[in-house]
Amino acid sequence: MKKNLTLLFCIFISLGALANDSLKVCSPSGNICVKIWMEQQLKYCIFENGKMILRPSDIDMIVNDSRKFSVNNSIKGFSIKHISEKIISPVPEKRKNILNNYNLIAIKFRQPYQIEFRVYDDGAAYRFLTLFKDSIIVENEIANFRFPESASVFYPGIHKRSDADIYHTSYEEQFILRKMDGIQGSELAYNPVLVCPVSGPKIGITESDLEDYPGMFLAGANSSELRGTFAPYPLEEKMTGGDYPQALVNRRAHYIAKTKGTRSFPWRVLIIADEDRQLPSNDLVYRLAPPSRIGDASWVHPGKSTDEWSIDVNLFNVPFRSGVNTNSYKYYIDFARRFGFNRIMMDAGWSDNMDLFKVNPNINMDTLTAYAREKGIKISMWTLSNTLGRQLDSALERFNRWGVDFIMTDFIDRDDQKTVNFYYRIAKSCADHHIMIMFHGAYPPKGFNRTFPNNITREGVLGSEYNIGGDKATPKHDVTLPYTRMLAGSFDYEPMVFNNSTQKGFRAVPGMVMTQGTRCHQLAMFVVFDNPMEVFGGNPSQAWMEPEFTELMGSTPTVWDETKILDGRAGEYIVTTRQNKEDWYIAGMTDWTPRDIQVKFDFLSAGNYKATICRDGINADRYAADYVLETRPVKVNDEMKIHLAPGGGFFIRLEKK
Repeated sequence: MKKNLTLLFCIFISLGALANDSLKVCSPSGNICVKIWMEQQLKYCIFENGKMILRPSDIDMIVNDSRKFSVNNSIKGFSIKHISEKIISPVPEKRKNILNNYNLIAIKFRQPYQIEFRVYDDGAAYRFLTLFKDSIIVENEIANFRFPESASVFYPGIHKRSDADIYHTSYEEQFILRKMDGIQGSELAYNPVLVCPVSGPKIGITESDLEDYPGMFLAGANSSELRGTFAPYPLEEKMTGGDYPQALVNRRAHYIAKTKGTRSFPWRVLIIADEDRQLPSNDLVYRLAPPSRIGDASWVHPGKSTDEWSIDVNLFNVPFRSGVNTNSYKYYIDFARRFGFNRIMMDAGWSDNMDLFKVNPNINMDTLTAYAREKGIKISMWTLSNTLGRQLDSALERFNRWGVDFIMTDFIDRDDQKTVNFYYRIAKSCADHHIMIMFHGAYPPKGFNRTFPNNITREGVLGSEYNIGGDKATPKHDVTLPYTRMLAGSFDYEPMVFNNSTQKGFRAVPGMVMTQGTRCHQLAMFVVFDNPMEVFGGNPSQAWMEPEFTELMGSTPTVWDETKILDGRAGEYIVTTRQNKEDWYIAGMTDWTPRDIQVKFDFLSAGNYKATICRDGINADRYAADYVLETRPVKVNDEMKIHLAPGGGFFIRLEKK
């Protein structure tokens, strides 16, 4: 990492109409400016190109017997720094070299705390830093976001569980575009959300560096405001029954966190984009997160895996009884070896869910691990989070002996302070054992993947598994995710690929799971969605029957030197291009609206390229699995027109000759 820190010793203090003694800091280009001042509460507002895009909004924290930071307080001093640095990502989900340029204002107050604002050319963020000698109880935090006019917002509203309070969620909701004035104060959404004003830039609201503190939910406040709210600390928990037991909170404290008195708190992040296409490639949340804590990360290996959960191991054209057994997993290993995957996942059922040392009697782990080593394929394991937490050290040692370097843990479904600390404990222990970890039933990464690069991906998304029992994973949902959920980091969607359906033809059929939209729409996900550990959730028995298509899927990288969005609109369509060494990959997806996309290859360097193109077939509007796979030469500034069927997509690999 290279740093160039330049201290600016002056800032103007203006007496304006907003307040007395307002401070102002702008982004390096000057296009985004933040004003901060103290009234009865600390307030700030944001301008873009001189136009207010966030109205005066409150910032406060209530600690230790209802003591507000804002009471009897005033600004004591401040300083400004310009930061210009390059972050080199060990697991580049968007790009390898990340430029991190911003202006920082650090404000001191009479009371023992500070606040920092960082202002970038693509957003702004603030955080508290406290300076108390003793530990503190945080009763609440005030984080309001007020907009100049009523706006629409992509809002992943939580559907309350019948057996738990509203703060229990798997973070698997649709991002529904709603009018802000129709969101009630009793409704909650997790973040990120994307605010879409009538005029002006879109603004993504999220957070980064969520440590020893609960995550932020967002509720309606009035016609043009969202209000942050936080899960109170859990005092009592009870275990559920069933196949996947988890701890549910049945009594909460009057506070949200009990923590160190001297510390920094999570960043409240506003991502600002004049064009929709600027959103999916934004990495502001990653830039704000603390650097890696695992040291040398060369043992972290991105790649592609299989998973059998969605298809219920429903293999065919095989000489054995398929299921959770040794022969089926050997079949998956053979598939991975043949088509360029570097691992398989053994999902729920390989062991007793409550005891990782009680292996399913239909599985011989010694045979499987030896077979995987012979084929050069890694084995990965699913775990229940409560069980992993109880058996952590001994389980990780067992995984090491088996040669397992990647595990999933599932059914967490909370982000209160106690649960957030669970993520850190698990990730650190896994790093100590050189094991990568994927959390399911989990909140979005929010920069955690920079601090622990071995947390190579997460779920926290409504993905393909929802096709098992419902119709929520629509093409419209798919082309909303890059502009919303992906703002907070990568996600494990698990494309199903092979059983494709039209909008009218979709049915939820367990074991024969369909996906909505075309075959090429599914293939495009391997490029459009950030995920350094892509998981193919479809049926390998089908994939064996289409080797050319499957080879293309299996050969696609999962980490990238650069990412650009060529075109797109949130909830409508997207066209993404990514670079891996000298090769480029371009993919597009649409909602149920058919589209013609014009791809111009003006981003290429000089030279000749071989284009491998997979596009919707002429009958894809009626038979969604119809596709054309072809090759042709391409050079810089060439153009290509591609038709996308309803729910369609395309995929192009450009190999430099």
